[in-house]
Amino acid sequence: MGRWMKPEVYPLLAAMTFVTSMCVFQLTRNLLQNPDVRISKNGRTKGVFDNKEEGEKYAKHGLRNFLRTRPPEVMPTINHFFSEQK
Repeated sequence: MGRWMKPEVYPLLAAMTFVTSMCVFQLTRNLLQNPDVRISKNGRTKGVFDNKEEGEKYAKHGLRNFLRTRPPEVMPTINHFFSEQK
């Protein structure tokens, strides 16, 4: 690939690959697990969905449960350094 691409393009290619994979992941997750999306014919024939448990399962996934226990700081060490009184 060195002949066809300049080295300056590699970070852009990495960022675009990462973003594209995130988009594909989210679209696939919504298609397969979203309670409002019905692909099968049996699921589409229902007019009103009564699926509160399925919606809560979709909304409270593993990553959200993990982040709920973490402090809401991006850089806690720097925040603590600048916010303490001297």
